[in-house]
Amino acid sequence: MKRKLITTAALLCCFMVCFAVVTDLTGKWSGSVHAPDGNDYPLKYNFKVDGDKLTGTGESQEGPVAITDCKIVGNDFSFTIPVGGVDIKNTCKFYPEADSIGMDIDYNGIKMHATLKRSTDK
Repeated sequence: MKRKLITTAALLCCFMVCFAVVTDLTGKWSGSVHAPDGNDYPLKYNFKVDGDKLTGTGESQEGPVAITDCKIVGNDFSFTIPVGGVDIKNTCKFYPEADSIGMDIDYNGIKMHATLKRSTDK
């Protein structure tokens, strides 16, 4: 019985640590993506994690745009953001030890990669 209780407590602690790591994703992030046309485009996101729910916005020329179709599992997450009438799929991984996000972007079949860092903008 004691062994079962200790094992359960250990698993619960691991579970809580996982949620603590994921919640560090909350905040403002920025970076840029190098597009096939040779230009660099700025990326700015504001993420909020509440339990296993991800919400947030991305900056566009028209102002903030809500992210949709959000999924989060551990440090992996994905979302879609509309840009110029096109829904862009983003598949990401949060690296808490580096305080960075690796982002794979699918823009109508064109694959790009970006790295986001926590923004110091207020």
